[in-house]
Amino acid sequence: MNAHDPHLSTKFDDGIAPGEELLHVDNISLSFGGVKAITDISFNVLKGEIRAIIGPNGAGKTSMLNVINGFYHPQEGSITFRGEKRTKMKPYEAATSGISRTFQNVALFAGMSTLDNIMAGRTLKMHKNFFWQMWRHGPALQEEIEHRKVVEEIIEFLEIEAIRKEPVGTLPYGLQKRVELGRALAAEPDLLLLDEPMAGMNLEEKEDMSRFIIDVNQQYGTTIALIEHDMGVVMDLADRVIVLDYGKKIGDGLPEDVQANQDVIDAYLGVSH
Repeated sequence: MNAHDPHLSTKFDDGIAPGEELLHVDNISLSFGGVKAITDISFNVLKGEIRAIIGPNGAGKTSMLNVINGFYHPQEGSITFRGEKRTKMKPYEAATSGISRTFQNVALFAGMSTLDNIMAGRTLKMHKNFFWQMWRHGPALQEEIEHRKVVEEIIEFLEIEAIRKEPVGTLPYGLQKRVELGRALAAEPDLLLLDEPMAGMNLEEKEDMSRFIIDVNQQYGTTIALIEHDMGVVMDLADRVIVLDYGKKIGDGLPEDVQANQDVIDAYLGVSH
């Protein structure tokens, strides 16, 4: 699979060139009752980059992803994506505008096969009405065939052909995470949000997932924002890193600069290098 595959050519033509701003988070604050989860955070994500969000447990990282794709609505601030400014956005609107994500805890249909789980990621790309889809006839059948081609390409890309018909609930955790990545890719996002994509994985599984993330970024041209606790992975993958602590931004920049930031060392890394 490559960026020129005809089945994967429906990216948004947003006029944003690689290296230009795709997402801008502007002075976002989020509270739950009297508890502040995020306080006045601003940062951007450039088209084509891998942007890491790191910080200790409870730093507000997942809350930040939930704001970006509309699960949470901030009390203050705004999100600008592909030039469109929003103070509130529903998850459906985020998905249709080109934002897709995976979750900290795998969110798959356990009784469904790998293929059908990834096929579920094509839902927003299907245009035939319910009547046609129910009968799986005529235009709806042809549409399904085209979507299945894309799904099969993703399965090949992620090297999971051997489990394409297996119920995902029977799969090892590392493979479930790979299937979830496949479902997110099936939506052909401009911005892919990954919430701890390597949590619970062994070293070999982390190496595989790291390779797939790099390939998604380089071959698909997909911009990625990811949360990850493994600092070795972050330093290897990320073009830029933002660091959160107790809902506030304490660092933002190149991986090597963030790693040398004393505030970050004190809050997260624990030791000076």
